[in-house]
Amino acid sequence: RSMNSRVFIGNLNTLVVKKSDVEAIFSKYGKIVGCSVHKGFAFVQYVNERNARAAVAGEDGRMIAGQVL
Repeated sequence: RSMNSRVFIGNLNTLVVKKSDVEAIFSKYGKIVGCSVHKGFAFVQYVNERNARAAVAGEDGRMIAGQVL
């Protein structure tokens, strides 16, 4: 169940975008219970699947720091 409330964010420019930026962008979709940023990608964990689906729908294809998510 927790996997369904986790969002993978790929093609992320982690040289520019920091964990706090990811949290700021994705927090508008619901309460974030976890966030991890790695080289080129990140994961955001929400409290429920509905928030995760909303985040994917809202942010897929968005350009952040010159790269399309």
